[in-house]
Amino acid sequence: MVNFKDHIESNPDIMLGKPVIKGTRVTVELLLRKLADGYKAEEILEMYPHLKPEDISAAIMYAALVIESEEVIKAA
Repeated sequence: MVNFKDHIESNPDIMLGKPVIKGTRVTVELLLRKLADGYKAEEILEMYPHLKPEDISAAIMYAALVIESEEVIKAA
């Protein structure tokens, strides 16, 4: 299992503090949107050759952990 803390950082001076892949300006959000749009990990790695497969896995893990601790509010 990938430890997202090894790959993701958040700094208010980079991309307004959004979580990014360490050492880049590639946001977790961007990677998740690319995956949701149907891009395969291999295609994303071709678009961003400085990324590693573990970076994409870390982005997915980060999102899963954020959602895990999210409070669900039922609509009235």
